[in-house]
Amino acid sequence: MQRRDLLKTGTLAAISTLSERAFAQSATKGAKLIPWSDQPPPVPAASAIKALVPWESLDSWITPNGSFFSIAHYDLPIIDERAWRLEVAGMVAKPITLTFEHLKALPRQDVISTIECSGNNGSPALISAIGNAQWTGTSLAGLLRSAEITRGAVEVVFYGADQGEEVVRKSTPREFKYISNFARSMSIAEAMNPANMLCYEMNGSPLPPANGFPVRLIVPGWYGVANVKWLTRIEVRDTRFEGRFMGRDYVTIREEKHDGKAIMVETLVGHMLLKSAPARVVARDGRYQIDGMAWGGPIAAVEVKIDDNAWTKANLADSKSEFAWRPWTLDWSPTPGDHTISSRAIDTTGNVQPAMDDPVIANKKTYWESNGQITRHIHIA
Repeated sequence: MQRRDLLKTGTLAAISTLSERAFAQSATKGAKLIPWSDQPPPVPAASAIKALVPWESLDSWITPNGSFFSIAHYDLPIIDERAWRLEVAGMVAKPITLTFEHLKALPRQDVISTIECSGNNGSPALISAIGNAQWTGTSLAGLLRSAEITRGAVEVVFYGADQGEEVVRKSTPREFKYISNFARSMSIAEAMNPANMLCYEMNGSPLPPANGFPVRLIVPGWYGVANVKWLTRIEVRDTRFEGRFMGRDYVTIREEKHDGKAIMVETLVGHMLLKSAPARVVARDGRYQIDGMAWGGPIAAVEVKIDDNAWTKANLADSKSEFAWRPWTLDWSPTPGDHTISSRAIDTTGNVQPAMDDPVIANKKTYWESNGQITRHIHIA
């Protein structure tokens, strides 16, 4: 995306100003990027995951469309917007079928929101599956109100056009296979959040195919898996939905102690957790600066720890959106040699991003929701 495209609206102009002041310092003349010495290995699932831009390559608070990560759980559907339809059905008094033009004619709304893959930092290769964008579309709550949800409904299910084969009771006499569409659900109350939208534009341009064209769900504050891409059907139900990506996958398994016994507790991946990350180190005129981001809640502060020294409060940029990440910086006067840099975010209620040896992280048996403190390694010549 060209800079002039980002400046189409006053909102994005303000974003650009923030980027230049608080995060894109390494893009200015005379700055030298000091590479991390712990570069991740190649991503093994390269066909399913796209645009994993290294942290140190980011130079904008808004992630350009071509640099925004995407993940496909099944196929990558190619959809003709003229033939696309969105159906709102199930426990509604007035079922709705919308064309793309009908949807775009509804009242518009915007939200600036960060989306993070719930597996980000859960494996050595997956460390930059996150991006921040301005999303434009129409209100999900408004559409559901128009359809008139009926008494007894408990959940809303969102179906994408992407589909693939599922196998149940594999390698048993009762094994069977079927074709399934990607789907996720949430409660009626969660779906009616006024920030949720049916999105058709990303940073002022149509959604890229890999990011859900022509229409996707945007639910600010939730991990990426809940933001269903290639949306084709919204179904209101009176029973809980348990598809693969609700009950069998995207489930965090954690060991807990109860009456002295270890048991495994399974919880669904949902809302994003408090987190921060050192993004890069730059040098300019003999001075060093550490840049990073914090997200996953109303951020009150970010602290940075270098080697085994005490935690130091970083400079935190102003919040421009309650759902977007916040840049932070810290001036640094390093000595030559190898160093470690860690960060931790603190929210407005006093919650602190957990350390990697905290039981909430250390006792996880799956890589989802890995919001432990991130430590990067660097060598200063």
